[in-house]
Amino acid sequence: MTALIVAVSLLIGVSLGVLGGGGSILTVPILVYLAGQDTKEAIATSLFVVGVTSLAALVPHARAHRVRWRTGLLFGAFSMAGAYAGGRIAEYIPGTVLLIAFALMMLTTAFAMLRKPRDGAKKARPAHRDLPLKHIAVEGLVVGAVTGLVGSGGGFLVVPALAVLGGLPMGIAVGTSLLVIAMKSFAGLAGHLSGVTIDWGIALTVTVAAVIGSLIGARLAGRIPQDALRKAFGWFVVVMGVFVLAQQLDPGLWTHPATWAVLGAAASGAVAIRFRRRSGTKHPQPAPRVRRDTALK
Repeated sequence: MTALIVAVSLLIGVSLGVLGGGGSILTVPILVYLAGQDTKEAIATSLFVVGVTSLAALVPHARAHRVRWRTGLLFGAFSMAGAYAGGRIAEYIPGTVLLIAFALMMLTTAFAMLRKPRDGAKKARPAHRDLPLKHIAVEGLVVGAVTGLVGSGGGFLVVPALAVLGGLPMGIAVGTSLLVIAMKSFAGLAGHLSGVTIDWGIALTVTVAAVIGSLIGARLAGRIPQDALRKAFGWFVVVMGVFVLAQQLDPGLWTHPATWAVLGAAASGAVAIRFRRRSGTKHPQPAPRVRRDTALK
C-alpha cells in the first residue's frame, strides 16, 4: 500500500508542475481512500503536502519567466486571510459536506476551463501587465476561503481566476498559481492545526514523492501548447470531481430513475448547445452566380 501511495504521490507533483493545480484534488482522495485518514486529517495533511510541493515546482517556472510576481504575491496575501478563516470554520462542518462541496467546486471550475472563450475574451493580458488590485482582492479572498474550507491548495480555482477572469496567458497563470498556492496552503494549514493532528510520517513520505514529480512536471509545462494545457486541466478536474462526488453520495441515488433522467437531460442539453454553437460559427458561402452572357459563350 505504501508503494501505491508513493506512486500516486508522484502524480500529485506532476499535476502541480504541469497544470499549476490539481495537487489537493489528488491528495485528499489518496489520504482518505488509500492511507485511511479521516476527512479533516486528510485535508490538513494535503495543505502541507501541496504547500511544500508548490514551492518546489515554482523554482523552474520562475527560471523560465512564467511567474507574475506582483499579482501572485498580492493574490496570495488576500488568499491567506481567506484560507485561515476558512480553516477555522471547517472545524464545525461535517467532513462529508466538505467533500461534496469540494467536488461541486471542481465541476464548476472545469466547466469554466473547458468552455470555449468568446471572440472578445480571447486576447490575453500582455506579459508586462498585472491584474487590477480590486480584482486581485476579491478573487483572492474568495479562493482563499474555499482553500481553507475544503483543503484544496486552490490551483483548480486560481488558474481559472488568473487565466479566464484575469486574462493572463495560460503558461503564466500556471506558474503564478504555484506562488499563490504555497502561500495560502500554509495559511490554511495554520487554521486547521488548532483542531487536527497530522501523521507526519505519511505527510513527509507523500511530500517527498510529490516534490520529485513537481520538478518533472515543471519541465514538461513549457513544451505543451496553451489550449491543450487548458483542456487537459479541465478534463482532469472533471474526472476527479465526479469520482469524489460518487464516493460521497448515497449509492441508492445512482440507481434512482430520476437521477438518470436529470443526467440524460443535462447531457442532451450540452450536446444541443455544442451543435448550436458549431452551426452558428459556420456560415455557408453562397454559390457564385454565373453571368448569362458568359455561360452562352
